[in-house]
Amino acid sequence: MSIRHPLDIQRCDHCGAWWALRPYACAACGGTTLTWHRAAGEGVVIARSEVHRAPDAQWRALAPYVLVLVQLREHVALMGHADAAITIGQHVNGHAVELNGGVLLKFEACHPP
Repeated sequence: MSIRHPLDIQRCDHCGAWWALRPYACAACGGTTLTWHRAAGEGVVIARSEVHRAPDAQWRALAPYVLVLVQLREHVALMGHADAAITIGQHVNGHAVELNGGVLLKFEACHPP
């Protein structure tokens, strides 16, 4: 199994619905042809949590760190890391970052043009 980019999500070829949880069939129409697409990464923070008690030594070294749930413009929610200043309702952009040999999704605040 290959490792996918954290912004790769599935889309139903029949109705166009997006799915972040990698289903076997589209819950909207029942279609079974789902293909991978790269989400734009743009969205709004709908939940935020600051982690102080990390699950293992690797994460304890980074604590405290912030996790956010972001509603993407593709109408799916993805969880990722964020800077401490990120707030609920804030517009963000996501991108992949490397950490200790792995790839994580990190969201950063959108800056006005």
